[in-house]
Amino acid sequence: MDLHLKNLFDRFQEQFGSGPGLGPGSGTCLMKVEGISSNFIKLLFKASAALYRTEPWRRLRPGHLFGVRVGKDSDWSGKKQPFPCSQFIGGDGGDIGFYMFRSENDAKKMTGSRETIRAPNVELLRVTYELETLMFPSNRKMIKSLSLEASGNDRFPVIDVTRCTSSGELQFRNPTLEELKFVYAFMRAISLLHPLLQADKEGGPNWTKLISFGPFIETVDIQWPPEMARGHELVAVTISHPPGQAYEEKISSTASSTPTKYAEPPDEVTFMDIRVNSNSSSRHCAMCEKEVNGDQSLCCGRCRAVVYCTSLCQKQHWKESHKNMCGLYKAMMEREEELVMKIFMFPCSAAQPCKWLESLGIHQKGMWRRKCSCYSHCPFGLLPVKGGLWDSWGGLDDEEYPGDLPFHNQLRDGISSPILLSGWSEYYNLRSLPLSSPVADILSHPLTVYHILTALSINTKNLLLKGKEVILHYLGPEGEMDWMPAFSEISHLLNGLGNIQIIMVGPEVPTNLSGTTSGISSRVRVNLVRGVYQEEATYLPSPHVIVALNCALDRYSSWGGALDLIKAIGVPAFFTEQSEILCANAKQVLRGAGLHITHPVTPNPFRSPVKNHDSSTNLPSYSNGFVLGVNA
Repeated sequence: MDLHLKNLFDRFQEQFGSGPGLGPGSGTCLMKVEGISSNFIKLLFKASAALYRTEPWRRLRPGHLFGVRVGKDSDWSGKKQPFPCSQFIGGDGGDIGFYMFRSENDAKKMTGSRETIRAPNVELLRVTYELETLMFPSNRKMIKSLSLEASGNDRFPVIDVTRCTSSGELQFRNPTLEELKFVYAFMRAISLLHPLLQADKEGGPNWTKLISFGPFIETVDIQWPPEMARGHELVAVTISHPPGQAYEEKISSTASSTPTKYAEPPDEVTFMDIRVNSNSSSRHCAMCEKEVNGDQSLCCGRCRAVVYCTSLCQKQHWKESHKNMCGLYKAMMEREEELVMKIFMFPCSAAQPCKWLESLGIHQKGMWRRKCSCYSHCPFGLLPVKGGLWDSWGGLDDEEYPGDLPFHNQLRDGISSPILLSGWSEYYNLRSLPLSSPVADILSHPLTVYHILTALSINTKNLLLKGKEVILHYLGPEGEMDWMPAFSEISHLLNGLGNIQIIMVGPEVPTNLSGTTSGISSRVRVNLVRGVYQEEATYLPSPHVIVALNCALDRYSSWGGALDLIKAIGVPAFFTEQSEILCANAKQVLRGAGLHITHPVTPNPFRSPVKNHDSSTNLPSYSNGFVLGVNA
């Protein structure tokens, strides 16, 4: 009897909801929307499923309101955004979905502490994820006839526009084609952006379990379906939290996912002596690039980020450029603590690489020889190799580096498939590595590649899950060419399914290695090609994805031709940069090349935990610290 009552209650809850929400779908059907195409319906369901997979309900509650802006106001009827405010429901029970409101005030009227309030004369657009078995026959028929993608195992979105009457009753109608276009852009954008929200541990009251998030605003370019383009293939979608957030930058965009507040410049330029250890490495003046010892240098007293040799250089730099960038640098310095990976138990600061390596007993050994300048005389890819894996990892104890062994007991539903990783903690646990092992510093390169293939690029992830081959063009390799034993770890993570061909192309590939193939494992092979990418690409097999790690896009003019080619072929490309300021510069370079950033700048979960500094700033720098993408 108890089991029967539980099943009955569960079905009642599924059908009528409990907690926030207005109940199940109304029976509206997208096939009845005037002017809609079958292809657009499929794209709506695909975008909805992609959003569902990101599980926004794990953190977001109805009290978290988001501002939404899609394109320009003039793009929409009435010269205003149709639904500029949204919320997610279902995180604390009830209907699973999200609501979009005509205004922030309407959203607040309908958001109660435990229930959705039926505020009179308020109209909203609802997307509710319902079980197929509980849907109206018209929607089930549409799903079957168009073979629409499910969200999760057996849920599908029901989209309607709801109005609460003065008597508290609900009236429903089908959304218009324009309203569906707006919600499509929102779903595509919020899927990418909501994971970037940073919890503000001190921002919320102690008495509530509601997670408080820091101020957030970010813009991402979304591609319209062909029938919606109207001459413009892409549209900028801005998501903000809380809704009132607005850009205040003097620069149009930064690498930060939060709006940078630019304070007024001080009346007088202030200075501060840099207090560093006397054995710290030398730095370079941000103005004249003169080498200066740490104990003799000055830094900006406001942001504390930029290094100078004299007060004269500081004043000149302030007038020429730093005045406009100081606020950005200050915000980046304040976020330094967020980037620190506190799980590791080895020294994670390498201002002097040789001394850092010596402290770990791996200086001038194995693959670690590329982590300092002692072997800079030896061309990349040509480091002498002594023996096996133990030598490659510099003589670390056997339990401190990953062996050339498969992962055990990693099956999904009894089937072997690629292992999906969330970060270093999970990887170290799977490999039973002690957190005192420094191997993450080198493994950052192959695991960043694997993260891109299995988490950021949906196409390559699907190919691997189907057991097919992925072709990856890897631009600008240097020290990685001496880290092939580390790249073999990718084959073990594939866990018996799929193959990867990595084609490394760059001017640093030695002539005698160009054209060679390294079968580093049965499922991963690496081809080396010497030359500039835009000149060699026509001779290479077409890629599924392009990757460039620690690329410093703003520092090499040769990137121009490569970016033009990436734009022309339209293949997803992902770039990593070592610091936020390099990301800000990279975004300008990419947009200057006509590329639209479709994966916004995010901290890379497989960045190296070892902190360095740019030679002319105190800004934290991590190998593969941040990742961004185009054409994704």
